[in-house]
Amino acid sequence: MSHKRIPKRKAALAAGSVAALGAAALLLPNANASQTNSDDATPRTFKATDVADVASQLASQLGDAFAGSYYDASKQQLVINVVGDNSNVVNQIEKAGAVANQVQNSTSTLQAAAKTLKTDATVPGTAWSVDPKTNEIRVTADSTVTGTKWDTVESTVKSLGSGVATLKKSAGAFKTFVDGGDAIFGGGARCSLGFNVTAGDGSPAFLTAGHCGVAAAQWSDTQDGAPIATVDQATFPGDGDFALVKYDDPNTQTNSVVNVGNGQTVTINQAADAAVGQQVFRMGSTTGLNDGNVTGLDATVNYPEGTVTGLIQTDVCAEPGDSGGSLFTQDGSAIGLTSGGSGDCTVGGETFFQPVTTALQAVGATLGAGDAGAGGAADPSASAGDAAGAGDAGGAVNPSASASDAAGAGDQAGGADETGDQSATGMDDGSGLVSSNP
Repeated sequence: MSHKRIPKRKAALAAGSVAALGAAALLLPNANASQTNSDDATPRTFKATDVADVASQLASQLGDAFAGSYYDASKQQLVINVVGDNSNVVNQIEKAGAVANQVQNSTSTLQAAAKTLKTDATVPGTAWSVDPKTNEIRVTADSTVTGTKWDTVESTVKSLGSGVATLKKSAGAFKTFVDGGDAIFGGGARCSLGFNVTAGDGSPAFLTAGHCGVAAAQWSDTQDGAPIATVDQATFPGDGDFALVKYDDPNTQTNSVVNVGNGQTVTINQAADAAVGQQVFRMGSTTGLNDGNVTGLDATVNYPEGTVTGLIQTDVCAEPGDSGGSLFTQDGSAIGLTSGGSGDCTVGGETFFQPVTTALQAVGATLGAGDAGAGGAADPSASAGDAAGAGDAGGAVNPSASASDAAGAGDQAGGADETGDQSATGMDDGSGLVSSNP
């Protein structure tokens, strides 16, 4: 099977600084648009980070008629899938400002299909998630799934019936991106720090990938350097891929920002759930800043180490060393932690992320200095404070820019070079760490 090469997808940083409330920001057209029309039957325009809450409310109201949702980024509309032709259901959807889309498969049908896949097709190198745009389960098998393994997956997908699931082959192999970075180091493994948080006991900590947390108990900000943080909790494989790592010095000061390179930072105000169709940005220590879209939710990935459930699926590229890195939105919402996938930033591929909201709830932590919790509203005063010391330099993201246009951004590692030299902002982890013992 031939595979078309696609260009490396990197978010380019436009020249110039952004003076917006004293904090750096990523600016995109209509980034702050959230308009409500007077006619309840006319679809509203939503910010992508707002649609998860509305969809969740409609799901509870519509019951069995609800069959998933997704974000139409081109129109900034929320689309709600429904089974049946109940006019009351359509009216409730339109009253909420969303668009009703009649589909074949109910949520229970897709859940039953996913259960069958888990029972009959849990083969290392496979993954599946619900694609609400097609109202099907999208099953992917990587290059290691051949022979009888491929036959097993293919026959299982066919057994689900017409229009329930699709199967495609991936050029790469599903793996966790744990090698090759230069952001945080532990036990011979190299990963990226995701987001700074405050642990439940009030101590400073950070989130990273769970497979990084189980690879080593202690982590340093330089290769072969003295440890600065110790793993407190780690989950992998199983119900997620996340770890809480506490700084050894309780006086460590942290900023709730993502360092996107070239002295630019994005303030993180809140944690939010992902929505299919939403544009997201990923920062990692190997490949720097890249962007793409959410393509699936509640994904199951069968890594060689074991099965992980509840992940976000995207088309954002990633490479070894990016594990644990930040997935976020242009308006400062923390979305995910890089888990793994296939491909690289030359040919593309599928990538999977641990939802931040789930990780925060599981470990009992809050973002930053405790100003923004899982799914909580942003605290504007905390946002300005968190950005202090990070500088006012900002940049605009131009998603349509080519890879060559991104040459200025390069493959940043948060201001560090490949020898492991660290910038004055702290680790090259996208976290905005400020050590209390410089």
